[in-house]
Amino acid sequence: MITAGPTYEPVDPVRFIGNHSTGKMGYAIAEAFARQGAWVTLVSGPVSVSAQHHRITVVDVTTAAEMYDACREHIGQTDIAVFNAAVSDFTPETPLTNKMKRGSADRTIRLQPTRDIAAEMGKQKRSGQLFAGFALETGNGLENARKKLERKNLDLVVLNSLEDEGAGFGTETNKVTFVDKSGFIDTFEVKPKREVAGDIVRKIAKMMKHA
Repeated sequence: MITAGPTYEPVDPVRFIGNHSTGKMGYAIAEAFARQGAWVTLVSGPVSVSAQHHRITVVDVTTAAEMYDACREHIGQTDIAVFNAAVSDFTPETPLTNKMKRGSADRTIRLQPTRDIAAEMGKQKRSGQLFAGFALETGNGLENARKKLERKNLDLVVLNSLEDEGAGFGTETNKVTFVDKSGFIDTFEVKPKREVAGDIVRKIAKMMKHA
């Protein structure tokens, strides 16, 4: 199971809180697993890319709550989960049912935290499953990746930084560092996301082999 793309949290019927994720990295990972013979459930937020391989089943969602529900439904039947989606950390407490009109008065939108999907799924992880997550950081990347491994019960964190040219949202490339639960760290140069996806699949396959 792979999660990909952003989530959109509604403010009113026409506005939302979101981010710049395109889903390209998550879709590339799904395609890489499928090419290796895996049957992939791809839980995807709103994106413009599409899955091509016949072994990929896409579950379309919009909000963080919908993504959580889809992951909970499928996590028990999966051997490997890669939490790549850029899930919104907050959602409006009370979305408006009608479009917010322009006015001269200030507006305040009360936000509440969304569920941490990777952490919640980590609580349900059974023996034999391998969970990987992504960490997009702007500072203290390795330290935060190590904390995420423990806090979310992950086996692998794929770290990328907005400080690195060619990495992050909206690019055709990425620059990642692998941090696994054994403490091993492996840093790669900037590569096309398709190649990064291949590196991730090979790393996970190796970890599963030696589990």
